[in-house]
Amino acid sequence: MTRKDRGAPRTDSPSRDGAPGVSYTGRGVHRIAVEALARRIFDGTYAEGDLLDLPGLMAELDVSQTVLREAIKVLTTKGLLDARQKRGTFVRPRDDWNLLDSDVLRWTIDSGAPGAFFTDLLELRRAVEPAAAALAALHRTDADLAALDAALSAMAAAEQTPVMTDAVMTEGDPVLAVRADASFHTALLTASGNPFFAQMRRVIIPALVVRDRLVHAGRHEHPLPAHDRVADRVRARDQDGAFAAMLDVIELSRRGHP
Repeated sequence: MTRKDRGAPRTDSPSRDGAPGVSYTGRGVHRIAVEALARRIFDGTYAEGDLLDLPGLMAELDVSQTVLREAIKVLTTKGLLDARQKRGTFVRPRDDWNLLDSDVLRWTIDSGAPGAFFTDLLELRRAVEPAAAALAALHRTDADLAALDAALSAMAAAEQTPVMTDAVMTEGDPVLAVRADASFHTALLTASGNPFFAQMRRVIIPALVVRDRLVHAGRHEHPLPAHDRVADRVRARDQDGAFAAMLDVIELSRRGHP
């Protein structure tokens, strides 16, 4: 084994967000190779159906054949690559990419996701979050309510903390506002008591954070009252009210869609 091959990814360990699968995070050349190869796929250097130039990639990335194979294995598990005898390793159609994978989602966002991506996400939220809110009204615990209240308090504090950026006074602290919104939606999905809904935070939250950064950087409709109504209906165990209140939150997101 060469020095470049040390620290190979473990296929039995979780990824950094807890999802099962290949873990390459934390160290060395394997992570760099995965990230670099993924970047070339997402920026269009390698388009759908293109064959990978393996010798060229080994030279370009300065990695061994073993390291490159491990990187390809990681991206294959995420639906980005495939290999066929007499054809070689190629980029799979975008429809085959696992958008529910946290890394694929991150790479999609980092590469400049099109507006349609956020529209699709909004439709996903409309299908998931109102139902999660209704379930939260049924199953919520005191700990769930405390998490929702903490997020609301952070949201209120963010609105009352204007920040000067680029000689412009923003309406509240956008960084704190983004964190508070992410915390609220995470707490709500968890409060549903449904582990599948809770896992949807891995898809919804990263894209929500990107959207919030754009929205909170300028003038916007304050989200606190709408979110507070959701928590109020969850606290009252009003399933229909919680469902309707969350629909209002998503409508607020649609109106403020950047």
